[in-house]
Amino acid sequence: MFIGKRLRPDDLIKQACRRAGFSDFGDTPFFDGLQEFLEACVDEANLSLIGAFGTRWDIVRFLSNLLQLRHHEVVAPEILDQQIERPIFITGVPRSGTTYLHQLLTNDPVNRAPMVWQLIHPYPAQRTSQRTDLRQKNVARQLKIFKLLVPELNKLHPIVASSPQECSEITAHVFTSLRFDTNYFVPSYRRWVDRTGHLEAYRFHKRFLQHLQHQAGDGGPWVLKCPDHVFALAAIREVYPDARLVFVHRDPVRVLLSVTRLTEVLRRPFTRRIDQAQLGRDICERWLLGTNLMIEAADQGGFAEPIFHINYRELVNDPFGTVDQLYRHFGLSLGPEAAARIKGAIKARPNGGYGANQYSPDAYQIDPASERDRYARYVARFNIGQEC
Repeated sequence: MFIGKRLRPDDLIKQACRRAGFSDFGDTPFFDGLQEFLEACVDEANLSLIGAFGTRWDIVRFLSNLLQLRHHEVVAPEILDQQIERPIFITGVPRSGTTYLHQLLTNDPVNRAPMVWQLIHPYPAQRTSQRTDLRQKNVARQLKIFKLLVPELNKLHPIVASSPQECSEITAHVFTSLRFDTNYFVPSYRRWVDRTGHLEAYRFHKRFLQHLQHQAGDGGPWVLKCPDHVFALAAIREVYPDARLVFVHRDPVRVLLSVTRLTEVLRRPFTRRIDQAQLGRDICERWLLGTNLMIEAADQGGFAEPIFHINYRELVNDPFGTVDQLYRHFGLSLGPEAAARIKGAIKARPNGGYGANQYSPDAYQIDPASERDRYARYVARFNIGQEC
């Protein structure tokens, strides 16, 4: 009950208005999602003291950002005239190399990707000059603090302030994002997201990119990444009719063990208790749905260009060749400067900076043989080799 009193929507909205110095949210559709998420936090998430503090900070930041976006749209309405053309969406099962591929593509200076620091603070505070804009440094410091709470993160998912970030951080601003389902045990909120759908969230997603593009002053092609895009393909088709899709595939048993471990690591600072067996069941069920949605999308199409499919082993064994094939698939030109930079990035960090990790299926009561049977359709459809 104490946490519930501390996380009431109206109180958080008032705090955000004081922080931002504005009170006009326009017609941004965020309130229902915020209310559903907070109710789930109180009823299900079993928040720790750190979890309650971090959740409050996160929500006020999201709301403050919404106010900033609205303010800048009023001052410069041409922001919403920005054209987001033929973006590339990288998705697929999690822990399959999507982050590594995203990082490689950002080495092409033509491409644009949303960076961690930009999504945390899309605009500097009021009365901040370019010379005194410390957003990136502040986010780097915040990440260092978070890594003290989660020391395993660097090995499982290396990230710095200048890393390209997942799109679930954008849609989290309107509280219709599976990002919350990763960081918290909030099953009722996830059911609400599934019922509500992702259309309004992706309309906001486009609006957010328009702000970043307007600030940059040019319209380089966007390269976007998030495994959760799999659950929002219809919304992507609606909002971005010229979108290009990349699906990355991997041995599902390896995926399930890895993503379950990462989810546990990310949730642990925010909660008092984690039921590992329940977490294992949830991950196995969720990504069985995700793989079926990928099969459906591959069979039915519906996008402006054919989906480009990547096998994890091919990406790991020949990352540059995989990037080159992606460019050829979409009729893009991989210039000599971009090629050299991508090769340099591969040489410097051949595995994307990830450490070697071992996972125990027993801890999460995941039966590899049973899951292989359940995921057999996915494995056969995309010709996926077995890793473990």
